[in-house]
Formats: sequence, structure tokens, C-alpha cells
Amino acid sequence: MSRGLSYFKEVYDVVPGWVQKMHDYSPNALDHYTNLRSDIMQESALKRKEKDILLVGVNAARLYERSMIYHTKGAIDGGATLPELVEYLIVPYLYNGVKSLQTAIKSLEYALSLKGIDVEQANQEYSTTEELLLYMIKLLGNEDHSFVENVLKLVKSEDKELLKDYILSNSIVSKKMKYVLMAGIFITELQGEKAGKWMKAARLNGASEAQLADLGFICLLTAGIPAWFEASDSLIEK
Repeated sequence: MSRGLSYFKEVYDVVPGWVQKMHDYSPNALDHYTNLRSDIMQESALKRKEKDILLVGVNAARLYERSMIYHTKGAIDGGATLPELVEYLIVPYLYNGVKSLQTAIKSLEYALSLKGIDVEQANQEYSTTEELLLYMIKLLGNEDHSFVENVLKLVKSEDKELLKDYILSNSIVSKKMKYVLMAGIFITELQGEKAGKWMKAARLNGASEAQLADLGFICLLTAGIPAWFEASDSLIEK
């Protein structure tokens, strides 16, 4: 088995179909991509678990389920807790509303299955924010779901500013990492000006330039080189 195939089998337990096809059509391209991914995902200014869980949130926001699921496994394997995962899955609500929560639920269901917890699949498609948050609380079971409960109360209050402030506040996940995630969402959506504003806010909340550079690199992995263009515009030169 080639290095590229071995690497992805180790990461995902199986060789994903897209990896096998890249190998079949261009083993050299797969080797180059494997080297790039391996380098970007190693421990650096951001921990590997942080990189995976940030990509879970980024892809929930952009409704890209396939990549979200892949990185859910990486986050859980790296030690992410379910309440921690849920906070990263709720932040994208500020970008894409109920659609992001509908996508995010699939990450939580998958995370539970990875932990050996049987999940009774919903027999309906939840269409409102309140229904989705209640379903999240149900899925969390005995895990800490106080953050979700408080979000639900604020959704019901219809106070959008308080809701935004609370979602971005320090909880299990730090305010810094939530701002980093929001920056990543706008980077992958190629909205550089807005990404720059969130990167500035992340700096003010403790994010280092090296961490923001790491963010740009992981966004490159999921959204291609244009994402790096958008991130690099707001990085401070060394």
C-alpha cells in the first residue's frame, strides 16, 4: 500500500473512495496532497484536536457534511468531549442559521456512534431552531447540556444580540476559539473582508498570529488555495 493510502487508512480506519481514486489516477498527486495535509494537521500553534474541531464547525457552517463528518472523527479521536463538540456546532448558527444546525446534528449523531452510544435516528426532519436544540439536548443525555439550554432560552426570548453574545462567550470552549472559528467560516466562504474583522477580534481575545496562520492553512485543506488567499490578506507579516 502506498504512503498516501496508508496515511488515510490510519486517519479514517478505511481508505476513503476519493483518496483511492486520486491514487488510481495520479499517485504522485496523492503523495503531494498527503504530505501537505500531514504537515498542516500536525501539532503546532493550534493543537491537532483544535484543527479538527474547528473544521467541524467551519463545515457545519458551510453545510458541507462530508468534510464535517471526517473531521468529527479526528476531533473525537483527539479527545474532544461531546459538550465541547456541541459548542463548536452551535457557533455556526450565527452564520447560517437553522440550516447549519440541521447539518451539525449529523456530526453529533456520528460522534455518539464513535463513542459506542446507540443513537435513535430522528423519525422526522426538524425544521426550527428550537426543535434542533431540544434534539441536541436529548442526544447529549447525561452529558452537560447547560450551554444548549441557555441558547434555547435566548432563542425563545428573541433577543438576537444577547443570543450572539452568549454563543460567543467563554464556556467549555473559550471565546478566543469561537472567534477563531468565525474567522474560519468567512475564510472558507471567501469573504476576506469579514474574515479580517473576525481575525482582528480573535487577536483581541488572545489568538496569536501563528494560530491564525494555522487557521488559514486548515481552511486551505477544506476550501482550496483561494481560502489561503483570503486568510493571508489579514495576517500580519513577520
